[in-house]
Amino acid sequence: MRLKKWESVTEWPLTILSVVFLVIYAWQILAEPRGIWNTVSEWSMDVLWLLFAIDYVVSLILADGKWNFFKSHLFDLAVVILPIIRPLRALRVLSALNALHKTSGMALRGKIIMYVVACAFLLIVVGSLAVFDAERHAPGATITTWPDALWWTFVTITTVGYGDYAPVTGTGRLIAFFLMVAGIGIIGVVTGTFGSWIVDEVSVDEEKNTEITRQQIDELSRRLEHIEQMLEKDTEISSAKGTLQ
Repeated sequence: MRLKKWESVTEWPLTILSVVFLVIYAWQILAEPRGIWNTVSEWSMDVLWLLFAIDYVVSLILADGKWNFFKSHLFDLAVVILPIIRPLRALRVLSALNALHKTSGMALRGKIIMYVVACAFLLIVVGSLAVFDAERHAPGATITTWPDALWWTFVTITTVGYGDYAPVTGTGRLIAFFLMVAGIGIIGVVTGTFGSWIVDEVSVDEEKNTEITRQQIDELSRRLEHIEQMLEKDTEISSAKGTLQ
């Protein structure tokens, strides 16, 4: 109960901070600020990271089942501990979709599609920034511009893997590992959702056909019953005529 109250209070502030984190991170990589601006961006990133770390520690303390919380929030812990994947903390903005869904009444399939699209977009942006930062100054690197990094990230997350660009640093390859795993998960969700939609559409058509067939059978039964009644009346009339004669 205490954890839920904490999460309800911090959900939107942390989401906004995640967006700020992503903006500063992107500006730091793409603009490569020097002097005081670089110092400001570094300090801002450190302060935001500290706030995320405090949120994780407080949530762990407030959780009733601390071991269950620990097991179910390994990604949050990794983001706090490992600087290499810290940019993925921007995925926290997905919680904003959860808050919107609570009031929108959107169907489950619509929620899944929304999450998948948002998650894929954020992974492509964050992954491209991270691999560009890791690769651009490395000897023998092929990913030396952000457009190249965007293309490589898109190809990697869709598991196509043309091989025209490839990371040469350990950091870049670790980023590639996370992107490939995430891509497999996203493709699985998309495939499952699409398959579920097809099955539902087929089921609806079958139900419609079954209902039409049932109506036709009922109509035919009524007509047969009407014919039987007419025949019985004709038989009674014929019997009555025979008796009079």
